Amino acid sequence: MISRRNIRVKVMQTLYSLESQDDGMNTGEPVKLLQKHFDQTRRLLIYLIHFITEVARYSEKDAKNRASKHLPTQKDLEVNTKIAGNELLWKILEQKSYNQAAKSDKPELLDDSELLRRIYHDLIATDQYQQYIALESRDKKQEKEILELIFTDLMLPNDLFTSYIEEKFNNWDDDAEMTNMLVLNFLSKPNGYNFQEILSSEKCAFAKSLLETTISKKEVALDYIKPKLKNWEPDRIALLDMLLMRMGVCEFLFFETIPPKVTINEYIDIAKEYSTQQSGQFVNGILDNIHKDLVRENKMHKVAFRPS
Repeated sequence: MISRRNIRVKVMQTLYSLESQDDGMNTGEPVKLLQKHFDQTRRLLIYLIHFITEVARYSEKDAKNRASKHLPTQKDLEVNTKIAGNELLWKILEQKSYNQAAKSDKPELLDDSELLRRIYHDLIATDQYQQYIALESRDKKQEKEILELIFTDLMLPNDLFTSYIEEKFNNWDDDAEMTNMLVLNFLSKPNGYNFQEILSSEKCAFAKSLLETTISKKEVALDYIKPKLKNWEPDRIALLDMLLMRMGVCEFLFFETIPPKVTINEYIDIAKEYSTQQSGQFVNGILDNIHKDLVRENKMHKVAFRPS
């Protein structure tokens, strides 16, 4: 589910945490820290899906609350609960992998009942919702579209909701774009997701290998980087920039299946997004020069590094 670009970001964040610590870490600890970053992504994804389902199911709670008034009106007694029986909603709720993840993460403990109520009332005020409940039949496309509406039109643009998510998930800024795409993909193919394996075995191996290689081959990478810094002292370079260049050089040397051009482009984009305004151009210049030297000197013979 998670792309290689997002894996590189998680590895970068893990390396940054390690470099910022004064005390060393035991063998295996960096990989555990990296796994925590991926676990945070899974918890965020689970909560976003959970919130969608809770908004859809709120119609039953709303009907019960209005019917229990001391003097309910006829309108109170005629609340339409069609969306609570949404077929896609129940596919999600009965999806084994999602069920297991929800039981483990307990997203309901983070719920804000007032926020749920507000977004539900925003939903029932839309023309799309009124058209949805007006039809007695169920259509697969409409069942999906109404859940997508909750997510894309009511949750994400809502400042109260995004502020709440930022408060509960410190990885929201980093993971928002990716998790939003994953949610929409999940609504299209709920049975295609395994939340117990948010990374495929191949991508998991890549993440672990990139982290361990960048740590173990730090001096090797710096030997390539330092001669290219010219008037720059290594200590004056932004830590993120140095980490990205180390990761890039390690990909040049030790990752056989990744084309150098892909490596360079990926780290340019990450540098632009996560470091300074000039970082993209700086990282590009250094990595491109190192790559040209490796090609000219016939040293582009990638050999996978396998930690002992």
